[in-house]
Amino acid sequence: MAHWTLDQIPWDAFDASKVDPDIVKLVKAAALVEYNGGDYATYLNNVFHDDDGFCAVASEWALEEVQHGAALARWAKLADPGFDFDLAFKRFTDGYKIQVDVAASVRGSRCGELVARCIVETGTSSYYTALAEAADEPVLKNICRRIAADELRHYKLFYTHLNRYLAHEGLGAWGRFKVAMSRITESEDDELAFAYYAANHADEPYERKRFSSAYARRAYAYYQPPHIQRGIAMVLKAAGLNPQGFLHKPLSSFALWFMRRRVARLSVAGA
Repeated sequence: MAHWTLDQIPWDAFDASKVDPDIVKLVKAAALVEYNGGDYATYLNNVFHDDDGFCAVASEWALEEVQHGAALARWAKLADPGFDFDLAFKRFTDGYKIQVDVAASVRGSRCGELVARCIVETGTSSYYTALAEAADEPVLKNICRRIAADELRHYKLFYTHLNRYLAHEGLGAWGRFKVAMSRITESEDDELAFAYYAANHADEPYERKRFSSAYARRAYAYYQPPHIQRGIAMVLKAAGLNPQGFLHKPLSSFALWFMRRRVARLSVAGA
């Protein structure tokens, strides 16, 4: 059961004077990705087809993801009354599809799949925390805080099941670390770029590099050191390493440097 409902969002507190146009673009894209949670549930239910307990958890998780998308879409419509979410979502799902008809994880094992899910939840928890702190508009702050809390809870849920599977699959720390790094590098794949395009530039031809850059330039700019430091700790934990060990500081510093450098370069290119 969802921990909150759309009716609990203080929609009447919406303040159009505090809307940031760049954040609106990001929220529109995020709404499409979150609302597509059903496809990921189908994929996970196929991967874990004989684990009824996990399948029930995955289905419940997907319902919460869809609710995230619905909340973000409703806010985006307030911020931009011309936004047609249904049309944008159809455009997104017509143009971007994940492989759902599988019998095993694309990560090579169920442990690998659960590590990857932890990485995704790390990214979304950090992202919505960053957006909540950057946004001035009070309703969006409320929504993003709720979603960030959900994503952190989802991380803990997948991590619990990861530990259960580690007992008999035995994926070592190096294997888990490789999966984690692989999933992180996929953060700039077609999904977010195409979602950004489908939500904001549907009247133009799709150019992966252009829209990936447009998304990253905006999204990365909102991350602050605490968001990155917590995210790196969560990644290390999922990889079977000490969250606050010797790798934490250099990896956090590198991630912060990379994001700021990428934003600076993309801002120059965009200008």
